[in-house]
Amino acid sequence: MSPGDAAAASSTPGGLTAVEAARIAVDTLLAAGVRQMVVSPGSRSAPMAYALAEAEAAGRVELLVRIDERSAGFTALGLALSAGAPAAVLTTSGTAVGNLLPAVMEANHAAVPLVVISADRPEELRGTGANQTTVQLDLFGEHVRFAVDVPAGSDPQRAVDTALSAATGAFEDAPPGPVQVNLAFRDPLVPAADDRLPAAAGRGMYRAVRNPLALDFPAASTALPERRTVVLAGHDAGPVAEAFARAHGLPLLAEPSSNARFGPNAVGPYRLLIEHFGPDSAQPIERVVLFGRPTLSRPVSALLERADVPSALYQPVPVAWYEPGRRTELPLETLADLAEFAGRGAAAWLDAWLLAGAAAQHAVDLILAASPAATGPSAGAEVWKHARGQLVLGSSNGIRDVDLAGAPPAEPQAIMFANRGLAGIDGTTSTATGIALGGGQETTVLMGDVTFLHDAGGLLLGAGEAEPQLRIVVLNDAGGAIFGLLEHGAVAAAGRYGTAVERLFATPHRVDLAALAAAYGVKHRRVGTTAELAEALSGPLEGRSIIEVRTDRHRLGELHRAIRAAVATAVEGLPQT
Repeated sequence: MSPGDAAAASSTPGGLTAVEAARIAVDTLLAAGVRQMVVSPGSRSAPMAYALAEAEAAGRVELLVRIDERSAGFTALGLALSAGAPAAVLTTSGTAVGNLLPAVMEANHAAVPLVVISADRPEELRGTGANQTTVQLDLFGEHVRFAVDVPAGSDPQRAVDTALSAATGAFEDAPPGPVQVNLAFRDPLVPAADDRLPAAAGRGMYRAVRNPLALDFPAASTALPERRTVVLAGHDAGPVAEAFARAHGLPLLAEPSSNARFGPNAVGPYRLLIEHFGPDSAQPIERVVLFGRPTLSRPVSALLERADVPSALYQPVPVAWYEPGRRTELPLETLADLAEFAGRGAAAWLDAWLLAGAAAQHAVDLILAASPAATGPSAGAEVWKHARGQLVLGSSNGIRDVDLAGAPPAEPQAIMFANRGLAGIDGTTSTATGIALGGGQETTVLMGDVTFLHDAGGLLLGAGEAEPQLRIVVLNDAGGAIFGLLEHGAVAAAGRYGTAVERLFATPHRVDLAALAAAYGVKHRRVGTTAELAEALSGPLEGRSIIEVRTDRHRLGELHRAIRAAVATAVEGLPQT
C-alpha cells in the first residue's frame, strides 16, 4: 500500500527545510529501533547523510558507507539478519534505488525487516526530464510491505513510524519484511551556515551477539499414538524442530540453515535415505511434520508431494515464503496440535533411522577420505565441523555439500545463515559482511567461485570503515559446477549440443582470485587438499581472509554417483524392524 496522501496532508507552503525533515526522519528511525544504517553517497540524499552524521557523532547510530548500492542493500540485509532487528539503507535518486531490488526481493521472501530510505526530487521536478529523476514510489511493487512518498517540506514522522511497524510485522496477518520510505528533498540540500556536528560522544556500536540455541521439551505423552513420522527442518526452522523431534522420539532431517541440525535424533545424509524408507520398505514413512522452509533437495520435495503421506507445517506466525492455500501441508499454529498430528515414534522407528544414518555417514566419510584432494563435499564437511560463531552458506552447491556431508554435532556450534528467500547467489559476500559486523563475532562464509565473483565488489571497504572478522571460503572449480549435477550434465555428456552447456551454464573463467584479493587488501591462501583446508580453518581469524579451495568440477558427477552407491550398499542389509 502507498498512502502518500497521508504524508502530504502535513505539507505546508515552504514547510520544513530538507535537513530539518531529514533530522525528523533519522530521529524516528532511531526511536523505532534502527541502530545501523548503510549509506551510499549521493547529492539528493545529502540531507539524510548530514542528519545521520550528526546522530553518529552523538553515538546514536552506526553508519556503514558503501559506494555500490547493490552491495549496500545486501550489507543492510545481513545486519538485519544478524540482529533480528530492522536495518536501513539510504540511497540517492535514480538508478541508485533500482540497485536495491535484489536485496529487497530476498528480504521479502525471507521476511527480513529491511528499511529502504530513497531520496527523490520534489514534485515540481518529476516528469520534466530533470537529471536522475524517475518514478521511485512503488518501484519494488509487491516486494515491500509498505511504500510511502513523503513530499518535500513535509514532516516524515508518521510515514517512517508506519513503515517501521510494517517492517517489523506489527500489522495483523502480515509477516515482517522490507519497506520503502521515499523522501523528496528540495534545495538547499546542505545544513544551515551555522550548523555544526555535535561534540563526538564516541561511536555507539550496536552488536546483537547471539549464541547457538538448544531447547528442551518434556517427553511426548504416552497417550499419543505411535506413528512413523519424520521431522523435516527446513531453512530457519530453529531449535524448536530439534526439541520437538527429540521429545517425540522421531528422526530429524534438518537442512544446514535450519539451525536445528544437531542432537541425538539428527540424521546426516538424510536425503539419500528417504527412498530407503519408501512405500515398499518394511517401515515406510507415514507422516511428515515440517518446520521452516525446505529448499535444498528433490527427495524432500518428492516426499512432501506424495498424496499418501499426510504432512503438516508448524506455522505459529504468518510467513512470507508461500501464499495460503498454495501448499499441501496442513498449517498448524500450536505445538499441541502438531503433537496430535505427529504422534510419537516407536523405539524401532527411531533406531532404524539412526542406524541407517550412521551407516550412511560412515560411507560418505570413507568415500571422501579415499582421496586427499579437496572436493565440494569434503570442503563442506570441514567448514561445517570447524565453524564457530556465525556460519553463512552461499547458494548453489556449497550449502548442498554441507547438507550431504556435514555430520550433525551433539550440540549446536554456530548460528547459521543463508539467503534462501529466493536462493540467489546475489550479494553473498556483502550479506556475510553485514552478518559479521552486526553479530560482532567470528564469521565464516562458504561459497562457490561464481558466487564469489558475482559479488566481488562486496570486498570493497572504504578507508576507515569497520572491518569484519570474516573468513571467506571459496570453492574454486573455475565455473558453475551445480549444472553438471542437474539435467544439463546429461546433455553435456551426450555431446548433442557441443560445448554450449559448458559455455552457457558452467561459465568457465580464468580469474586470479589471489590478485583480486590483493586488489582489495584481503589476505588470501590457496589450498588443494582437505587436510590443508582443515589446517587453514583451524587458524586464528583476524580481519578478513579468503581461503581458496581448488577443486575439479568435471569429476563431481562421478563423486556423487560413488557416494550414492556407497550409501545404498551400506544400508541395504540393515534391519528395519
